[in-house]
Amino acid sequence: MRDSRLNDTLVLHVLGARPNFVKAAPVISGLAELGVRQGLIHTGQHYDALMSDVFFVDLNLPEPLANLAVGSGTHAQQTATLLTGLEEVMLREQPGLVVVYGDVNSTLAAILVCAKLGIPTAHVEAGLRSFDRSMPEEVNRIVTDALADILFCTSPDALSHLAHEGISPSKVHLVGNPMIDSLFSALPKLDPAPVQERLGLSGRYAVGTLHRPANVDDPASAKELVDAVLGVAEQVPVVVPLHPRGRQRLAEAGLVDGPALKIVEPLGYVDFLSLVRGAALVLTDSGGVQEETTMLGVPCLTIRPNTERPITVTHGTNRLVTPAQLPAAAAQALVDGASTPSEELPVLWDGKSGLRIARVVAAWLRGENLSPAARGTVG
Repeated sequence: MRDSRLNDTLVLHVLGARPNFVKAAPVISGLAELGVRQGLIHTGQHYDALMSDVFFVDLNLPEPLANLAVGSGTHAQQTATLLTGLEEVMLREQPGLVVVYGDVNSTLAAILVCAKLGIPTAHVEAGLRSFDRSMPEEVNRIVTDALADILFCTSPDALSHLAHEGISPSKVHLVGNPMIDSLFSALPKLDPAPVQERLGLSGRYAVGTLHRPANVDDPASAKELVDAVLGVAEQVPVVVPLHPRGRQRLAEAGLVDGPALKIVEPLGYVDFLSLVRGAALVLTDSGGVQEETTMLGVPCLTIRPNTERPITVTHGTNRLVTPAQLPAAAAQALVDGASTPSEELPVLWDGKSGLRIARVVAAWLRGENLSPAARGTVG
């Protein structure tokens, strides 16, 4: 029998970018299973239909209560618009708990608004650190974790980071990775053949995702990155579903459609992971892709000096490279062939993270306090 108290308080999810949708879907499903009243706010940080709308279909997400349509802009412009828009929504909806995801500007704005209004918050994917504050995402992570009331960690190293920052252990829960829940659910639908046929691919190919400010905002860095990707394209065709962010800069640096380099529009969740599943290699500067390739066993070269997801290196198929190292690293990966993750997969990456999070939230709504022994082993 469902507890009626779980339907008395609105739990509001704030989502802005495509990785947020992937992380939120298992949490929303888990809360629905427990009878928790909930709603979804789409900030519109990713506003293209291929960057957001298709994800609602692929992940079976409910219609949002509001779409703020914030669009693009500088970090200050985007965050300022989000602050005013989210404040209006929070005052109207009066949620009892707001759940935020990841490290995008929507996450930062929501946590700030809720802190000012005295609304409790939960952060899914807390404690990840690159230790590089030149990354806007790192600043967002630190501020969000400092203000959140409930912190859900995807890996053990995150627990250590939060403890080092003085976060009370009573707030912290090790629950595993809900992004992996979504991947497990999607696996039966991940067929590379239809996407390959649609894109005119035959034989081996690599997939690239490129959008980090450090890689694309500076013309010199963008040129170095593009030259490295072109070096890989001399060895194997590279398909790049190109994020709107940095598209013009990368094109100016020479990332243009050609025989060995196929530039395509962003793909939906199922189509993108199907493409990745069939790839010989992935080149990325994204965070979530490092995790997905770890679970799919696809070699991944992350073009960054650091990662907030080191578990993908120690337990997975990921390797950090500089642009200068990329062509040689790709050549080696192509020789080595398909990778396999470590036999010891990341702890609690078992497809049940969403329900663990939901059970903690439900216990919090009932006014219960999980004991230290129970936290991290819920479900």
